[in-house]
Amino acid sequence: MALLRGVWGVLSGLSKSGADLCASCGSRLRSPFSFAYMPRWFSSALGSYPKKPMTSYVRFSKEQLPIFRAQNPDAKNSELIKKIAQVWRELPDSEKKIYEDAYRADWQAYKEEINRLQEQLTPSQMVSLEKEITQKRLKKKALIKKRELTMLGKPKRPRSAYNIFISECFQEAKDGPSQVKLKTVNENWKNLSSSQKQVLLKTSHLLKKRDNKNDLCIKLLLKAKAKVGKTFFKRHLNGLHFMAAVSEGAVKSTCRSWCGHPSSFLLDKCRGVELLAHMV
Repeated sequence: MALLRGVWGVLSGLSKSGADLCASCGSRLRSPFSFAYMPRWFSSALGSYPKKPMTSYVRFSKEQLPIFRAQNPDAKNSELIKKIAQVWRELPDSEKKIYEDAYRADWQAYKEEINRLQEQLTPSQMVSLEKEITQKRLKKKALIKKRELTMLGKPKRPRSAYNIFISECFQEAKDGPSQVKLKTVNENWKNLSSSQKQVLLKTSHLLKKRDNKNDLCIKLLLKAKAKVGKTFFKRHLNGLHFMAAVSEGAVKSTCRSWCGHPSSFLLDKCRGVELLAHMV
């Protein structure tokens, strides 16, 4: 809860709301047909699409990469890119202007070509293109969000009592074909007493409770990410991962101890599950 209060305090202290931040956007919000959002695939409505021009830095790095690679044949591309970036930062403005002017000229030609292609579209093609662009944009946005949530530690889906038992005890099963091991673990699940399954159900409930808290933490962190510094965000992100790791470790340790032990030993482990409630 300290983590939640800390993040919420930062959010509450922000001077502007989301509406205030967006109020100044005005005409800067682009329409679906703006050239800046035109995808590389353009649309099935058109056979070809002009390639976006390289930025001044990309043009410079593309020219310099073969030279740096020849001078440093054993270096990794990532190392070469860092060196090129450093050279670009130290490049005089007069030399940068050459690349920037070339980019502006290419960009102007690119916009004119896009406008020419748009004028050739029929009304039905325009509607089709708008839908296609919107779908692609939403799909990309969803993919980015999914990756970010995965990075923050969001589980794929809540685990049931059966899932917990199978995933943990499958690793403890004797060596052999996976189908045989799974059959053995399934039989062990069927032979569990009601009290043993109750402990598993309780563990599943606690994990779900932890996941719900994690979800809230993640949502708050995502809202704060754009406004707080990287140090603050990283510090609280590490805390979130630690909270999840401690809880998950306790569950795994408890579940694995259930395989091959009598009911009395299993019931003693209820105390460990009770402790999990305080961890989350």
